[in-house]
Amino acid sequence: MGAADTVPGVSGGTIALILGHYDRLIAAISQIDSDAVKLLLSGQFRALSRKIDLRFLAALAIGIVVGIGALAGLMHWLLQHRMNETMAVFFGLVLASVWVVRRNVAIWTPGRFLAMVVGTVAALAISQIPASPGEINLGYLFLSAAVAICAMILPGISGAFILLLLGVYEPVIGMVKQFFQLDIDPLLIIRLTVFTLGCGFGLLAFSRLLNYLLSHHRDVTMATLIGLMIGSIGRLWPLQAVTPETAELELKYQETVFITPAQYDGSLILLIALALIAGGVVLIADRVTQRLTGLSD
Repeated sequence: MGAADTVPGVSGGTIALILGHYDRLIAAISQIDSDAVKLLLSGQFRALSRKIDLRFLAALAIGIVVGIGALAGLMHWLLQHRMNETMAVFFGLVLASVWVVRRNVAIWTPGRFLAMVVGTVAALAISQIPASPGEINLGYLFLSAAVAICAMILPGISGAFILLLLGVYEPVIGMVKQFFQLDIDPLLIIRLTVFTLGCGFGLLAFSRLLNYLLSHHRDVTMATLIGLMIGSIGRLWPLQAVTPETAELELKYQETVFITPAQYDGSLILLIALALIAGGVVLIADRVTQRLTGLSD
């Protein structure tokens, strides 16, 4: 799950579903409430462990951290040195994910199409906000983490994709890489702490809201999420180039602009092939998920 959550378009929730842990994960998260906090503060650790399935959550958290640490450095290098090819893979992953997630809407009514359009417009509006390269505002980092962590409870929606949509994917990957390389400084500790607190807040607050929406308005919610994915695909367009003024800077300080096929000096066929292969992987994984869970188209 950790490795999957470093790649936009691949959902840790989907991996949990494939491996048979999804229901247990959701059940455990739903038990983290005020009663759990009271048990923690009163020192009743055994009761807390039973209530929230602590052993399972602890083992899962350790595995996720290891997975993220294993791939964060690679993703940072790919974005720095193979940006176009990496974006092509991301583009294929997310495009195929839209096709997969669309099945979560039982019946496409006009109201649900409208919800998808609203989600698309919202994502387009967000993606048009120019990302400010460089240092991240801690408040924005906190909120980004809170929103992205909720993707964990939604198979097909990637936390890394949400970070990419919000413009903080590259900085966060860089932070994780720096931590696992033991290049630690006080500012890094502050940022990672803020990000972790944001994730915790998201699990406790937004996940409950999402659970409510999925329980009472599932189709409208999923249609809106699909719209968000559609509206954000443009941000992953492979034909981008780093501006000459920022080309020699660190990844988090670089700015990119869209270019035409004629301006791209690499292989367009390779980009297309990578996008198709990535999309194929998502579709194959979805087929495996259907077979393991007894679902059908």
